[in-house]
Amino acid sequence: MDDPRPEQYQPPLRWYSHAWRVALCLVISGAVWGPVAEAQIRDHPLMLALDLGLGAVSYVLMFLRRRWPFTIALVLAVMTVVSGVAAGPGTLAAVSLATRRRLVPIVVAGTVALVAGLVYTDTQPYPNEEPAWLTFAFSVVITVGIMGWGMFIGSRRELLWTLESRALRAEAEQELRSEQARSTERARIAREMHDVLAHRISQISMHAGALAYRADLDAGALREGVGEIHDHANEALTDLRSVLGVLRDEDGRLTHQPQPTYDDLTDLVEEARSVGMHVDFRDRLEGGAPPEVVGRTLYRIVQEGLTNARKHAPGALVSVRITGDPERGVDVVLRNPIGFGRTVAPTSGLGLVGLTERATLRGGRLAHRREGSSFVLHGWIPWAA
Repeated sequence: MDDPRPEQYQPPLRWYSHAWRVALCLVISGAVWGPVAEAQIRDHPLMLALDLGLGAVSYVLMFLRRRWPFTIALVLAVMTVVSGVAAGPGTLAAVSLATRRRLVPIVVAGTVALVAGLVYTDTQPYPNEEPAWLTFAFSVVITVGIMGWGMFIGSRRELLWTLESRALRAEAEQELRSEQARSTERARIAREMHDVLAHRISQISMHAGALAYRADLDAGALREGVGEIHDHANEALTDLRSVLGVLRDEDGRLTHQPQPTYDDLTDLVEEARSVGMHVDFRDRLEGGAPPEVVGRTLYRIVQEGLTNARKHAPGALVSVRITGDPERGVDVVLRNPIGFGRTVAPTSGLGLVGLTERATLRGGRLAHRREGSSFVLHGWIPWAA
C-alpha cells in the first residue's frame, strides 16, 4: 500500500478540538509575553501595540495552518520576532507542520522559529540574566521538542489510519469472500437439484403425457402405467432426500446414499431403455474405473444428455460413446437427432449451463453443437480431476 498523504490521516477538527487548541495557545502566549507585559505597558506602548496587534493577527492565521502548513508556520515564526503573543499560534503551526513529517520544511521552519525566539529575548525588555549559551541551548531544546512532538503525533495518526484502513479492507475482503462462497454454494445446490431431480421428473412427465394420449388402454395397462409413475416418483423422493442430505451434512456429503459414479452408468442406461428410450451405449474406457469425482461428473453428463434427448427427441436413437485413458483423460460424446416441435415437459435451460460449470470446476470442458440433423453433446474431463 502506498504511503498515505497527510490530508488522509489528519483527523477532522470539531468545535471542541479548536477550543482546547486555542486555550493551549493562550497559555503559551501568556508564558512568553507575561514576563515583558508590565515593562511594555509602562515604558514601551508602541511595542505593546505591535505585540498585541500581531498576536491578534496570528490567532486568525493559525486557523489556516492545514491549508498552507509551511507558509503559515513560517509567517507566524517571523511574527514572533516582535510578538510574544504570537508564540502560541506559532507553536501550534510548527507542531501542525511537523505532523506531516517532511524534513526540509521542518528544518527551515524550526530554524526560523529558533532565530526569532533568540531575537525576541534580545530586543524585548526581557528580565533575562542567564548566559547567552544557556539561552541558546534552552531554545534549541524547546524547538527540537516541539518539532519532535509534532512528528510523533503525525506518526501515530498515520499508524492509526493505516490500521483502520487495513481493518476496513480486510472486512470488505471477508465480506466479498463470504458472498463468493454463498454464490458458489447456491450454484452447487442448483446443479445438484437439477442433475438429480430433472432426470426423474422428466420420466414422470413423459409417462404421464403418454397415459394422457392413450385412449385405448384397459384398466390393467392403465394401472401398470400409473404404477411406473408411482415408482419414478418414489425414486425422485429418494434423490431429493439425498440432496437435502447434502444441505444438512456439515461436510457437504450425502447422508442417505452415495452419489452415483462411473460404475452406475450401466444402470442409468438400462433404466433409460426400460422407459422406452433407444440407447446405443459403448464404453471403451481404458485403464479401469476413473477417480470418483471424474466418474460422478461423467455420470451427470450422460444423465443430462439422456434427459434432454427424452424431452426433445422422444423415441429417437441416442448414441453414447466413452473413450479415454489415464493419459488422455475421459472423452464422452452423446448424439441424437434433433426433435420436432416443442417439448411438452417444462425446461429451465440451465442443465447444460450447470454441467458446463461442473466440468470446468473439474478442469475439463463441455460443449454442445449441431451437426446436420443431430445434436451433439461433447465433454472432456482430465483423469486426475
